[in-house]
Amino acid sequence: MKTTHFSTLLVATIFLALPVAVCADKTAVEPMQGVPPSRDSQVTMANYRDYPMSQWAFRNAGAPLNVVMIPRQGDIQPLPGPLRPELGEREFTDLHGRKLTLDALFEANYADGLVIVQGGRLLHEAYFNGFNARAQHIWFSMTKSLVSTAFGLLVAEGKVDLQASPVKYIPELKGSGFERVTIQQVLDHATAIDFKENYTDLNSDFARFYAPALNMGWVPGAADVQPADAEIYGVHDFLVHFVKPDTALQPGAAFDYNSSNADLLGWLVARISGESFQDYVQQHIWAKLGAEHDAFIAVDRAYMPVVTGGMNTTLRDAARFGMMIRDRGQVKGEQVIPADWVDATLEIDDTLRANMAANPKYSDDPWLAYHNMWWVLDDQAGEYCAVGIHGQVIYINRSADTVMAWFSSQPGASASRSKDFHSKLKAARELAASLIRKPTAG
Repeated sequence: MKTTHFSTLLVATIFLALPVAVCADKTAVEPMQGVPPSRDSQVTMANYRDYPMSQWAFRNAGAPLNVVMIPRQGDIQPLPGPLRPELGEREFTDLHGRKLTLDALFEANYADGLVIVQGGRLLHEAYFNGFNARAQHIWFSMTKSLVSTAFGLLVAEGKVDLQASPVKYIPELKGSGFERVTIQQVLDHATAIDFKENYTDLNSDFARFYAPALNMGWVPGAADVQPADAEIYGVHDFLVHFVKPDTALQPGAAFDYNSSNADLLGWLVARISGESFQDYVQQHIWAKLGAEHDAFIAVDRAYMPVVTGGMNTTLRDAARFGMMIRDRGQVKGEQVIPADWVDATLEIDDTLRANMAANPKYSDDPWLAYHNMWWVLDDQAGEYCAVGIHGQVIYINRSADTVMAWFSSQPGASASRSKDFHSKLKAARELAASLIRKPTAG
């Protein structure tokens, strides 16, 4: 395997994620102060995910990252309101033991904005730290739920066999760790591959090969590498040439969250549809969503969309996507995504439950299962989430006819055991429970 000259410089790298336990210095210099910015406040590719630089970078991701556009189209789906701004003054207790109003709780736990929708009405919205309703913000791994949604269109058209190997559609994957798995196992992150996401070991394969290919983290010299000089240039090269099977584990036997599964699913969307991922999503989802603003998505070193974590939208448009999922794929009476595919996410069998319960990383978290690249809380209530690192969430609760979306700049990347992350999720769940409409006496 070819290596590139930057691999020996990784000890200086700041790459795809921060360690789980991070203490933010709230007295740190604010980002991008002055014209031009002072040196200590300058956001760069190396520090854009370090708090507080992230507060500016996550809402201006097109500055540190390369991106392609996903334009809006058609009439805007109105969101009348906000009709219940008093919701922001309700009190909740967070996991740090603080009793705070809803808005104060979200702000104290590093939220950048919060939108609450019930039915087609905007109940409440709040923005923090200079964020606003017109600014896009990076979704990170919430993008996985978007690619799964797009993939459902191809399933409904009969173009995909979920029990087939991805090699059936992408022959280049023959001999890789994905040859022996089914596409459904890719959707459920149960692929038993010999590649682990490692955010702290600078000598890990994750840092040496995946991060430079993804082009969402800084590695000295990586951006200057030319395609002819590296066997692994973009993410698709990584899937083909690097990912191998974990021979000690059978596919389907364990849930092991791994971003390369979403990279593969996005490749399947493009290969089977014959369109670029960004064009497919624009034509089949974004143009029909009633979006208020254009979206954009980060691209890897080969300028292919980062479908594992690169989507950027405004907060209201993220909520509109959630509303479509809550409403079983419908927008303004049009069936945009097949209802059967949307409903399939909530079909949780014993294996999915057992796989989540057996993963020690999530033993303290409230997740019931991970299915079709969505995090399921309560299958009976239709309560589930799209989740991205640093605290990005689209929360859906069908029983309350409610969607909440929030963006964050949490200093720590991981949601697992994060008090900042789970304080917000806990408050959202408690609020949604109070919004369930009680049947009137007959």
